[in-house]
Amino acid sequence: MFTHVDSPLLEEISAVTDDSGRYYSTPTGKLPSVTTVTGFKKAKFFAKWRAKNPREAKRVTSRGNTFHKLIEDYLNNEFVLERDKGDVFPNILELFLQLKPELDKIDNIVALEVPLWSTSVGLAGRVDCIAEHDGTLSIIDFKGSTRSKRREDIENYFLQATAYALMWQDRTGNAIDRFKILISCEDGEVQVFEGRPIDYTEKLFNEIRDYQESMGLFG
Repeated sequence: MFTHVDSPLLEEISAVTDDSGRYYSTPTGKLPSVTTVTGFKKAKFFAKWRAKNPREAKRVTSRGNTFHKLIEDYLNNEFVLERDKGDVFPNILELFLQLKPELDKIDNIVALEVPLWSTSVGLAGRVDCIAEHDGTLSIIDFKGSTRSKRREDIENYFLQATAYALMWQDRTGNAIDRFKILISCEDGEVQVFEGRPIDYTEKLFNEIRDYQESMGLFG
């Protein structure tokens, strides 16, 4: 059983997706999503890939949504492997079982799929998890992948985690100085990438500025 600790109550926010990306309606206005901003430089590439590979794009999207929901249920103590594994698609169950040893290092969960937003950061989104992992309080992000990743190719993941750390501090006053990206790959590998938000903060704000310029919102 995972322990959940009391955390600040945060306002719910609603998402809207249009041709320019995903946005959230927040108490202080409309803000772009973390993933839209940190991924906008790759957006055209992935749009072309989805157009050429519609079936695979649909499969990957479905895999991600189902995998995340299974992890959320497990961390909420709602999914019991011995009891419920028959209800899970075999490919999703395999990804879960690969990642389970890392999930079992999580405890003292502060937030799970919690909405965050910040006018000073200029972003909004939903953080996968804030909890201790292997004893260290961290922003934790869960990924399913077709194949293993190279660190240099997933800087956008680190920028996303940095954004959640900054927004959490802005909303609650509590700093989190570590992030961990947990990836379960269909090629059989499990990857754990770690970092510090402070090392990516400048890069994140540069990405936000570049996004704003591209949208005609800067200056």
